[in-house]
Amino acid sequence: MSHAGVRVADAHNDLLLAVLHQRERGRADPFGDYWLPQLRSGGVDLQFLPIFTEDQHVGEGALRRALLLLEEARRIADLHAADVAVVENRADLEQALATGRIGLLLALEGSEPLGADLELLETFFRLGVRCMSMTWNRRTMMADGVGEAATGAGLTRLGLDAVAEMERLGIIVDVSHLSAAGVAHVSAVAERPFVATHSSCHALCGHPRNLSDEQMCQIAACGGVIGINAFGGFLADGEPALDDYVAHISHALGVAGERAVGLGPDFIDDLMHAIDPILGAGLVDPDCLPLVDGLRSPADLAPLVELLVAKLGPGTAARVAGDNWIEFVRGSLPSRRPYEVAENRAAGL
Repeated sequence: MSHAGVRVADAHNDLLLAVLHQRERGRADPFGDYWLPQLRSGGVDLQFLPIFTEDQHVGEGALRRALLLLEEARRIADLHAADVAVVENRADLEQALATGRIGLLLALEGSEPLGADLELLETFFRLGVRCMSMTWNRRTMMADGVGEAATGAGLTRLGLDAVAEMERLGIIVDVSHLSAAGVAHVSAVAERPFVATHSSCHALCGHPRNLSDEQMCQIAACGGVIGINAFGGFLADGEPALDDYVAHISHALGVAGERAVGLGPDFIDDLMHAIDPILGAGLVDPDCLPLVDGLRSPADLAPLVELLVAKLGPGTAARVAGDNWIEFVRGSLPSRRPYEVAENRAAGL
């Protein structure tokens, strides 16, 4: 727990990628050595863990890499069972919160591991995935990311089917990185709430990764949550400051309401230094840099909470810091484990 008992939830941290890279280079327990102390210092209660496909693994290598990253998450949970737990259903979440462990929610960032095989969504569900974005910035079989926005394309037929299947299974639909046409398409067809795990406000900074006020209203109207990203290039022109991040939170609150805004800082600086600056820089659009001083790692979330309490008041700060994401995840997670869901489906229940 962080400042004054405020719960903290972070909807996007690529730490799994860094942990796998470091273990491939011979580090025995990089999560325990570095990230766990950082998460504890920041008071994190719920952490989304994205499964990201790097450029060199796009294609047939994407599925293999995703499975390795998912196994890394399970290895972390086994090694540090007293501190973290993968949350697959509501009971898992409640138990983690009640016992002071950090809940880990597994999320696919981009549908590259699925290719055109929609059936793999159920496989990933059985493996614990509970959130997915259909794209990163690139094109997939399901949709175009913001890097392909000039096409003006929405979701493909496969993407439309994927939304329906994700809603059936209980996998959260994430529109961060999706093109504007794709976000509009999701909004038109979604029957359950969808989210943006790590996006900021286009009205304050015109980066294409940011959400318009209209898009934020669509997410809020369906009961979703927007996690505000802390990349400097998403926040302001020139040198970004912590106040710019708070300004994006405040703007989103004014547009979407206090129940629709949370944290999705995306600590890429942390990731770059953990892997190495050259490799890390290859994962980041230079336009996103520089990063915000005072918001570079999970440990910085504790002082951020104090700042939010001072700026927004304790009630709103608590919702933004963690309650909104925790309540959303609680309502989105299935009540039973995958095999129980499958058995009930087979029995016609």
